Amino acid sequence: MFEGSYVALVTPFKKNGSLDELKLEELIEFQIKNGTAGIVPCGTTGESPTLSWEEHNRVIDITVKVVRKRVQVIAGTGSNNTKEAIEATQHAKQVGADAALVVNPYYNKPPQEGLFQHFKAVAEEGGLPIIVYNIPGRTGVNVTPQTLERLTKVRNISGVKESSGNLGQMAEMIYLCGDKLDFLSGDDNLTLPLLSIGGKGVVSVIANICPQETADLVRNYLKGNSAKAREIHYRLLPLCQSLFLETNPIPVKAAMNLLGMEVGACRLPLTSLNPSALEAVKKELVTFGLKKKSK
Repeated sequence: MFEGSYVALVTPFKKNGSLDELKLEELIEFQIKNGTAGIVPCGTTGESPTLSWEEHNRVIDITVKVVRKRVQVIAGTGSNNTKEAIEATQHAKQVGADAALVVNPYYNKPPQEGLFQHFKAVAEEGGLPIIVYNIPGRTGVNVTPQTLERLTKVRNISGVKESSGNLGQMAEMIYLCGDKLDFLSGDDNLTLPLLSIGGKGVVSVIANICPQETADLVRNYLKGNSAKAREIHYRLLPLCQSLFLETNPIPVKAAMNLLGMEVGACRLPLTSLNPSALEAVKKELVTFGLKKKSK
């Protein structure tokens, strides 16, 4: 059900900080033109914590409308309030999203039983296929392989975006659940390693600027051309590393603005990229061969 390179799309803002709807439409078309398997709005890279629910729903509405079923739309609908996550998922279903990306409840640090009950409730009441978004570095809590195995028995639990950075845990998860769930990497650096142990793709940050190359990496590996996939992986790696020199999405938005994509600044409490990191991003953009778009 979920396979390929999905872009964790940035949310573009105007100079006054408001949502830039025309730019959002432009970014979506750029992704579809360049082989992206699906659009993931309102995730971490989309600055979901600083979007109002009105803005959040508007971004998903626009995304579904612009995509027109040409690729999948996996709407970010997570919250640390289970009721809110259910309502956001129901909205995404109502407007025509294909699936929902639901992050671990953050800050309140539920136990494993709480995680299980949270995802179960969203999956059963939200009405969409659910991708469990496990990112303990952001949320303070980790979905264990055993909890994930329990979730495979819940209707609508369909995939995992694994962002723990722990390949050992990923391997155990795939061993326990791999025939029941589609595994997507949540870390561009680990896309190829995850594919090699049974993953199906990536929810990618770097695809915001390199959608074709990221899609080509996954496609080549899944078609059996691991040598070509490895070549693309190592070509992308230095640029990818530069995009995580500070908190995501600060560097990728800076890179997009350097390339003339004009996505605006991050909202506070995220700030602009520090000067040394900015120079590193500039260097890697040049090395990769990416150039500022002409008007």
